[in-house]
Amino acid sequence: MRDRRAALLWVGFAVAALVSVALVLRRPDRLSDLHIYHGALTDLRAGRPLYGYVAPNGGPFTYPPFAALVLWPITTVPLGVVEALWLAATCAAVVAIAIPVGRALAEGRAAMPSPGTAGDRTTTSASVSIAAVAAVLMVAAPVQSNLRFGQVSIFIVLMALLDGMAPPSRMRGVLIGVAAAIKLTPLLFVLYFLACGRYRDAARALAAFVGCAALALAVLPAESLTYWAGTVTQTSRIGNLASLGNQSVHGMLLRIGMDEGSLPLVWAALVAVICALALLRARALSRLGRPGHAAVLVGCATVAASPVSWTHHQVWTILAAMLLVGAVGVARRVAGALLLASMVLSLGVVLAPVSMRPGVQFLFENARAIGTVVLCVAGFGAVALTTARTHANRAFPRGWLRVGVASLGALAFFAVQPLPAGADPTFKAYRLPDVVNSRYFFVCRGPVECARYGTGAPVTFGTRSEKTKVRVNGVVSDQVARLDYHSAPGGPPRTIPLLAAYPGVRTFSFRSATMAHGQLIAYSADGRALARYDDELTAAVRAGG
Repeated sequence: MRDRRAALLWVGFAVAALVSVALVLRRPDRLSDLHIYHGALTDLRAGRPLYGYVAPNGGPFTYPPFAALVLWPITTVPLGVVEALWLAATCAAVVAIAIPVGRALAEGRAAMPSPGTAGDRTTTSASVSIAAVAAVLMVAAPVQSNLRFGQVSIFIVLMALLDGMAPPSRMRGVLIGVAAAIKLTPLLFVLYFLACGRYRDAARALAAFVGCAALALAVLPAESLTYWAGTVTQTSRIGNLASLGNQSVHGMLLRIGMDEGSLPLVWAALVAVICALALLRARALSRLGRPGHAAVLVGCATVAASPVSWTHHQVWTILAAMLLVGAVGVARRVAGALLLASMVLSLGVVLAPVSMRPGVQFLFENARAIGTVVLCVAGFGAVALTTARTHANRAFPRGWLRVGVASLGALAFFAVQPLPAGADPTFKAYRLPDVVNSRYFFVCRGPVECARYGTGAPVTFGTRSEKTKVRVNGVVSDQVARLDYHSAPGGPPRTIPLLAAYPGVRTFSFRSATMAHGQLIAYSADGRALARYDDELTAAVRAGG
């Protein structure tokens, strides 16, 4: 029966892989990151600077110079061949990751009491677990993102995972060092080795990292100096770090609207605490004979701690979710299922029609970041992973009750929260090309009607309420030089564009998740506040817009 389940899961994996590859190849923007690697290295071969390259989509080359040496062969064959080989290698990497993680999952289940010998149980369970991990990985957002963009992240995870959970050897640690020389985040595994007392592994990892960087310096001296002297700290080159795709602690703090002065200190303090707790948990797991769980936990800490953690970086999180699903205890399994759901689906998009409260919407939009942080802090529950609870079935209803109460309490807490200052996933200010859309500009149409609509007040506006957002459209007087909107007390304001849509008339339009805590402020040219609208916004929305 288990052999049949494993076969069906492998068929599911194959179908998902073939469909995913076919869909990627149909996209006009397919493998855009791979094209950046190819274009940057082609420029480098032509004598142009590696870090001066900008792709047609605006993307630069962002990795250390050693990555250019590793990727150099992709410029020696036609780009179409590179694309096919890269997609095949990505699918193969998924299988290679699934094997050790599936075995770790099976070992955890083997500790649970069930009929049959332990050896038979472990062998048959491992085949099913490996197939299940591969199938789930393939349909999850991180792997789909790796396929779509042609990313190296999946290979970095594979190298760090294999080395992090490898048995003792004279080469253990080398893969970590090489992976870190390609992409810096695996350097956290060096601290993990030190925390576990594996000093030789840490030394080998550092030696490999330094050796690779030195090789790059010898072959690409100008690019190495450019990178290590400044480019390494320029994270803004990668894109808008406040976008929802960046599910790191840093990205979440940016979306909350924390001011630039305090952001670096708060972020550094949070990262230090999160990483310290994750490393302590990982050390405990390693000592309990769970090196796979320990390596995945350290990988999750790299996702939380990095300033930038796009979707394709989050393979670690989905691995952790599957290990939680296979753990002992109702709470852990439910937590794993929720985390897995957030990694397969975009909860902010899927649940937007029912997330009427902005606090709940913010939770959904940041579910991956929050889940990763909670996992780093709480770990997998090391004792429960190695100790089977013979009374688990009898405690099952009580466990579900605890989980249900905790879940309802968490949702209730977020439901009553106001929108964090500056954190509004639905906010958008409209610009001149949007004026023709009557859905966005609804209070007046044309110069005569809009001139009559203005009452002489600094700002005259109307509102429209929808399921998950409120739209505000209005007209400003000549004395208004700037219009700012605060979604909640504190945090940076949003400047609303004032559009000269018609002669002698300036109009504006924007949308926000709620107006319950919003404030609209009009300023004169000398910076003086002319008018503030807060109760008016709330009253207009309550009246139905």
